[in-house]
Amino acid sequence: MPLTELLSQVRDASGLLQKQEIQRVQRHLKQAYPNPFPNGDDAAVIPHGDHFDLLAGEGFMDQFVAADPWFAGWCGIMVNVSDIAAMGGTPVAVVNALWGGDDEVTDAILQGMSEASRVFQVPIVGGHTNLRSQQPHLSVSILGRCRRVLSSFAAQAGQSLIAVVDLRGEFRAPFLNWNAATEAPPQRLRGDLALFSAIAESQLASAAKDISQAGILGTCVMLMESAGVGMDIELEAIPKPAGVAWQDWLCAFPSFGYLLTAEQKNCETLLQMFHHRDIHGAVIGSLNTSGRCCVSAGNDQGLFWDLTATALTGLTANSDVSDKGASRYA
Repeated sequence: MPLTELLSQVRDASGLLQKQEIQRVQRHLKQAYPNPFPNGDDAAVIPHGDHFDLLAGEGFMDQFVAADPWFAGWCGIMVNVSDIAAMGGTPVAVVNALWGGDDEVTDAILQGMSEASRVFQVPIVGGHTNLRSQQPHLSVSILGRCRRVLSSFAAQAGQSLIAVVDLRGEFRAPFLNWNAATEAPPQRLRGDLALFSAIAESQLASAAKDISQAGILGTCVMLMESAGVGMDIELEAIPKPAGVAWQDWLCAFPSFGYLLTAEQKNCETLLQMFHHRDIHGAVIGSLNTSGRCCVSAGNDQGLFWDLTATALTGLTANSDVSDKGASRYA
C-alpha cells in the first residue's frame, strides 16, 4: 500500500478525528477558573507543597463496556495508571462512576476493576454507583503524585522522538486493543511503569505521552500540539509485532505504549532502561519547528497532519501559563 494511502486510512480509521471534539470543550474551559499549568497532558498538574498532585480520568465507549465488561473494568485501572506513569508519577488511588442494570455485566466490570486494583496495587476509594441504568457506563478517575513532571508541553524542537511498546501480547478482539498486561506477572507490570518516575527524577527525558486511542501517529500529533512543534517520523523504526499490518498497528491502543522526547545524548541510556526489561523501544524521529507531522518509509514521504492548517484538540500552551517552559515542571 502506498504511504500516502496508508496515512489517509489511519487518519480516518483511528480515534484521532474524535479528538477534534475536544475543541468545543476547550472553548468553555477558557472561561473556568485558571490553573497555572496548561490543560492537555495525560494528567492535570497541581502544585502541592514540595511535590505535584496528578489528576486524570477516563470514560469508556459504551460498546466496549457492553462487549467486554471484565476487560473494561480492568482497563479502568490500567489506562489511568498509565496516564500517571506518563507524567513521571506514581498512582495513589482511584474513584469510579458506574451505571449498570444487568447483574452479570455489572459484576464482570467490578471483578475486572478489583483484579487490576490488586495487580497495580492502587486502591479504589470511592465513587458513584447507579445500578438502575438501561445500559452499562463506566468512568474512572485517578490521583497520582510526582516530584518532577514529564509533560508534553516541555518537548522542544531539536530533540529525538522515542517510542517504547511492550510487544509481548496480542489483540483482544473485536477491538484493536493490544493486550500485553492481563497475563503478565504483576510485579513486572509495576516495575515497567516505575521506569517513568526514575526517568523524570533523573531528567533523562523532557516529555512523555501514553499512546491513546488516537494511535501512535495521532498521539504524536497531540504531543506536537501541546509543545508547538513538528515531527519527522520514520515509519519502519516504530516498534511493531511481527505479522501485524501497519494499518492495524498504527490504529492500535497498546496496554504499554509511550512516546518520549529527549536530547540525543540521553537516548541510548533511555532505550537501555526499557530493553533491560524486554520492552521494545527505538528512536523513531525528531522534533522540529514546522508544526507538521511528516512520515517517511524508504524513499516515500507523506504528510499525516498539518497543525498550521488544522487544529486537533486546541489544547496549546497559552503565553500566560507557559512562559517559563519546562522550568515550571522542575
